[in-house]
This record gives sequence, structure tokens and C-alpha cells, in this order.
Amino acid sequence: MSDTFNIYGYSFQIKLLAALFKNKLFLQQVTDILEPGFFESDANKWIATTVNEYFTEYKSSPTLEVMKVRVDEVDNDVLKTGIVDTLKEIMKNLDAEDMDFVQDETIKFCKNQKLKEAIMESVNLLQAGDYDGIKSNIDNAMKAGADRDLGHEYMSMIDDRFSETTRKTVPTGWDVVDDLMDGGLGPGELGVFVAPAGIGKSWALVNAAANAVKAGRTVVQYTLELSGAYVGLRFDSVFTGIAAQNLKYYQDNIKEAIEEIEGDLVIKYYPTKTATVNTLKAHLDRCTMMGKKPDLIIVDYADLLRGAGKEIRHELGNIYEDLRGLAGEYEVPVWTASQANRSALEDDVIGAEKIAESYAKIMTADFVLSLSRKIEDKIAGTGRWHVIKNRFGPDGITFPSKMNMSNGQINIYEETSVQGKQTQGEMNKGSEAMRKRLATKYKEVQNPEEKSKDPFANLQ
Repeated sequence: MSDTFNIYGYSFQIKLLAALFKNKLFLQQVTDILEPGFFESDANKWIATTVNEYFTEYKSSPTLEVMKVRVDEVDNDVLKTGIVDTLKEIMKNLDAEDMDFVQDETIKFCKNQKLKEAIMESVNLLQAGDYDGIKSNIDNAMKAGADRDLGHEYMSMIDDRFSETTRKTVPTGWDVVDDLMDGGLGPGELGVFVAPAGIGKSWALVNAAANAVKAGRTVVQYTLELSGAYVGLRFDSVFTGIAAQNLKYYQDNIKEAIEEIEGDLVIKYYPTKTATVNTLKAHLDRCTMMGKKPDLIIVDYADLLRGAGKEIRHELGNIYEDLRGLAGEYEVPVWTASQANRSALEDDVIGAEKIAESYAKIMTADFVLSLSRKIEDKIAGTGRWHVIKNRFGPDGITFPSKMNMSNGQINIYEETSVQGKQTQGEMNKGSEAMRKRLATKYKEVQNPEEKSKDPFANLQ
């Protein structure tokens, strides 16, 4: 591939090869990113390949004597002549004055060459309509050599482990949940709400997002089921406490409430099964370019993303893995939700075995919280939150919750707290009301002339 950027042309490449011979430490640092294909001539490519192979085997730079032996093994006379001439040029440049500059620019050189390769490959991908592939290639090229960090050096980095900046969490706003997570969800971490359809998991995601916005954070929320404007109305209800059906009468109040909020919120709608995780990445890049770099990402909900996999369970497993990868790449926490199967509708507590389609969701996530709401809970305006998985502390804990689905207000309490005991009492009242309704329904079945309005109608 011919080089069109003079700064990284023939002269630069000769000096780069010279640096590989002269500086063993430099060779060690770049051997995993410096590909022979980055060099423009066949002779340069052969020399780079030989140096890499020698280093892999002997953990050292080859000497001139070694190179002479290897050159003698070349059958192509034209290539052999080119290699000999190139080696002579390399030897002349071992002590070049700008060698430090060449070494400093090597990462940029690798990125430059990878980007050119990606652009060339994009022609075929464009013809095939593979836009995700194009973006992936470009993204990978831009990241070439980005990870030069050795890692956490345990023996010397004790202060870093205890620094306040080690894990910058974004709280959910529910104290009992945040305490379990040591402050909330952190960068690169994935949290999942699990519930059957129509129970309240979307409202839970809105609450987590709204609490972050009220705390001054920037949130990007993806909705894959409801329109952006409709989800916006849900935020209006959560921020103000006004029931959704009454919002249109209180527009001035909503504007005043929003003006007092310090954070920022972007709601992006993609129709079900049209967006991939790469689609979200492209949008996040646009948000960042527009000055709206997220502190928290919400995906409502991951099961509705489009993935790659022949079977549903494999596809969903890959989606959740990709979401966690997205969280790591953008260094932000990600909250999403997952469907529980139908049998969970009558469960007091929903466990991992009730998660629909793929257990890989649980394996991938850092924190998993399920929500159960039986009919009696809907009557009482209550619910039960259960910690299925917690990488940061204990799990298997259940919390009572007050839930008003008309305005999206959700509160979660310790079972032993005053509010928790009050909520448990309301749950008991809901169960009693349920028994009375069942008794009424039974009488109506036995005496049709006494039939009245369905006692189960209009439940929240």
C-alpha cells in the first residue's frame, strides 16, 4: 500500500526499522501493534516480519549477523537484493538524531496505516451495505495502540486502590439499593432490572435516569418500544409527581420543575429490533461531539436490540456482553431491563431461573434486581424488589416498595424500617382486598343476577 503521508513515508519507515534493531525495550513495547503490512516495500515488510519472529522466539532484537543468515535463506533474488540494500540504509540510521521523534510517532504511524486499511476495506463493505462493519473497522483503526498501560501494578499502587476516584458511581437514588452497590453503578458496569411484561421495569429505568439527572448527571436513554416523546412524558411525571393523564393541564409547572434540574437528558428512539449495540455507539459518539457526553446510559430494554446469533439465547447473550463492552469502552454505567417469563407473574419473589431466554444475561451483568407485583400488589400500590446478583456485596435480599404507576413514583425500603413496615402492612391490606374481591366474584358466579362490574378491572 503506497503511503500518501510524507511524514510516514520511506525515510520514516527506515528509521523505525532501525529503532527496532537498536532499542530492545522499544521493540518490546510495539511488537503487538506494529504489523509488517504497515510498511510500503516488500523488503521492509520482510525485515519487520523477521524482527518480530526473532523477538517472539528469543525476546531480543536480531543482530546484523542474524539478519545475514536469514537473508541467505531468501530464494527470490530481487527481494534479496532489496533486503540487503534496505539493511544498509537501516545501519546508516541507527544513530539518527531524530530517533526519539520516530519512536514517539510510532503509535500515530500504526493508527495512520490501520485507518488507511479500514478506508480501503470500507469500499466493499459500502457496496454490501454493511455500515456497522465500516464503523467497526474505523473505530478499531482509531484505537490502534491506545492501550499502552501495563495495568494495575499491585505492589506499588496501593494508594490508587483506596483513592476516592477508583470507582466513580452513579447512584440510583434508592438508598437501600445504592448501599448494596457501594454507592451505585460504576463505569464499565452493567445493571439489569428483571420483571414480567407490564409490571414496571420501564418505570424503574426512568426513575434511575431521573435521579441521575436530578443529581446533575448527563443521561442518554434509548427507548426501543415507546417513542421518545412518550418516554419524555414519563420523565415529566417522575420529575413533578403529576399523573400522566393530567400532565397537559400543568405544562407551566413542568417547565418550572425542569428549569431547576442541573443535569441533562437525551432520549433516543429506535424501533424494536432495528438497532444494534454498534448503532448505540454511533449515536453516543454524536452525543459526545455535541457536548453531551453521558455519565449514565439507559437501554429500555436490551432484549429489543438486534444481535447476531442463530438462536435467541445466543443472540441475547451476545447483546448483553456487547452492552457491558459498551459500558467499558465509554467508561460509564449502563442500566437495562430484561423480561421475566410468564410463570413469574404469580411469584412473590422472582429469581434467576425466571429470566426469559438466556441465563447469559445474569452471567454478564454486575447487578441484577427483579421486581414482582401480583394482583394484590397492584391493588395496594406495592411491589417486591429482590437482589438476584450483586458483584459488590450481598444478594438474595428482598425489599418492599411503594409504587404509583400513574405518576411513576417508586420508593424502595428496608424491610425493618418504619416505611418498610408500613409498606408491608399495605401489602397485607392488598391481600385482604384481593380475598374480598375473589369472594365477591364467586358470589356473582353462583348468582348471575347479582353480577356487578368486574372487580379486577382498572387495576394499576
